[in-house]
Amino acid sequence: MVDVDDLQTALKELGQAIYNHEQWHKDLTRVLVCHLPCDQRDVAVDAHRQCRFGQWYYGSGVSRFRDHAGFTALALEHERMHAMAARLLQASESEASVPPIDYENFNNALERLRLQLQELKLELEYALYNRDTLTGAENRIGMVTKLREQLELVKRHVQQCCLVLMDLDHFKKVNDSAGHLAGDQVLAGAVRHIKDHLRPYDKVFRYGGEEFLIVLPNTSLQAGRDIIERIREGLSAIALAHAAGEPVFVTASFGMTPLAPDVTIEESMDRADKAMYAAKTAGRNCLRLWEPAGGG
Repeated sequence: MVDVDDLQTALKELGQAIYNHEQWHKDLTRVLVCHLPCDQRDVAVDAHRQCRFGQWYYGSGVSRFRDHAGFTALALEHERMHAMAARLLQASESEASVPPIDYENFNNALERLRLQLQELKLELEYALYNRDTLTGAENRIGMVTKLREQLELVKRHVQQCCLVLMDLDHFKKVNDSAGHLAGDQVLAGAVRHIKDHLRPYDKVFRYGGEEFLIVLPNTSLQAGRDIIERIREGLSAIALAHAAGEPVFVTASFGMTPLAPDVTIEESMDRADKAMYAAKTAGRNCLRLWEPAGGG
């Protein structure tokens, strides 16, 4: 999972990479129009790695984003664009006329790359500005949109989805006894632990003060229970903060329900909430599933 600092760094680097790419295109255009000698790196077999954009893309500084679909899609289009650019430069250097089809192919590859770059930038901006700065969880701005997307998939029988409300047990006591700084560290540490045990497409939202919503797409109740039980057991076993040299441990109560196709999102959320309070009533530090009234 990518944290806030990673996202800020990625956006800054991506902005510089986009600027470098545009400067490269300006230089290429000047060479072609004015029939100037070209930079030999632009006709090399690995030209896509030698330009400043390529140096950034293939550098170690962005390795954490290699599994991002929007990031990996850039590689093929960038390499294709450089291959087209090399053909234009070679034709220009030999004083032959540039075939119109080659020019069109280059422009098409260039435009596709630009669109992919802008889509990636927008996606990173959305992830950053819809994130709770204290914990790194997503905030409630994008929560309803995500739930609506999942509900449509559930209605079309494309996949199941589990909703889980988590509440840290006795969190007020942490603030009162260990201080608010330790409390903040506990909140951030709890989210970090959750993210470490979720899949890339799972989501965790800060729902309230010490309440969090976990969305598990493409997950049955049994699979969801297994995931949450691992999170719950691990959470209770690690110190999330230290106060006056002493470790601070917390537990959490979880309520789970399937995202139901025949009720509103709000009703499904209410079901998860009722299940969470059932976990509180059962003694905390446990998971409970929502059951209909009279279901035991």
